[in-house]
Amino acid sequence: MIVNSDTYAPVNFEGARFCEARVYSMFSKINSQMLQYEDYAMGKNLHNRMPLWIKPDKKISLHDVMGLMRDYYQGTPMDMTKDIGAGPYECIVRWRPLTWKVDGKTYFNERSTSTQQTGFSFVAQSRNWLPDPLGGIIWFGVDDTYSTVYTPMYCGITQVPPAYAVGNGSMMEFSETSAFWIFNQVSNFAYTRYNAIIPFIQEKQSALELSYIKQVQKTDSIAKTLKKQEDLLIYITDFSVNAGQNTFSSWKQLYSFLFTRFMDGNIKTKQELPPNYKYVSPKVEQPGYGDDWYRKIVFDTEDKFLAPEGEGH
Repeated sequence: MIVNSDTYAPVNFEGARFCEARVYSMFSKINSQMLQYEDYAMGKNLHNRMPLWIKPDKKISLHDVMGLMRDYYQGTPMDMTKDIGAGPYECIVRWRPLTWKVDGKTYFNERSTSTQQTGFSFVAQSRNWLPDPLGGIIWFGVDDTYSTVYTPMYCGITQVPPAYAVGNGSMMEFSETSAFWIFNQVSNFAYTRYNAIIPFIQEKQSALELSYIKQVQKTDSIAKTLKKQEDLLIYITDFSVNAGQNTFSSWKQLYSFLFTRFMDGNIKTKQELPPNYKYVSPKVEQPGYGDDWYRKIVFDTEDKFLAPEGEGH
């Protein structure tokens, strides 16, 4: 069978591993028959072509699609938390370049959907049973998809949230009022101790997204009752702008919390104040690197850091 890619973009190892693998990993999470194409996705059997589209095993929700945008090959042999490149804290990102050489041989990093290099991403929701300004929603997020918050922007809005506006900062101009920059502050700090910090991000992320999904239902109901187009546009614009600014301020508060709690590699937990106390020191944990990583250090350095018996600290 001849397919278009045979003419316009013949699949080679890089095409499969760097591009098709992204699709495979998403497909495999919603269709139980996809395992048969794993060798193709990994670039090992380019003749075992994956289908262009699939039917999910069951209906998927809007929030499910947001989850698919956060794919780093989890649940596959390419899972980016499972090799030494993840470091001691199971980080899902790899610093570029994509390919690199050691002793004349070329090696590569995985190229997942979720990557630190993302500027922005979105999930488009189309609802043709609603008026045009109301029926389309761009669930918009900035920075790494794994730690972004998809925030609803109705397609009929007449202005955007100031935190997301063009001209509020740039790649070489930091802005404290820019959603792009505050999300990068949070994600880049998380990369330093990923498996400890990311659960706090995901908790806040999920709470915001699920709350917006509920708020959209209410907004739809009210907006449909507005008879004048002008009133409808004002209403959905106000909603979208407020949602965007709420996401921004929530993330700014999250950064303050995370930086305070995880600064310097320690984990601090606030303690309750005893009666008549104005201040009490936080509980401080120093979890270190974890047993697996310590074994890697010992394997690499042998006895360099071996303490003499009986010389406890």
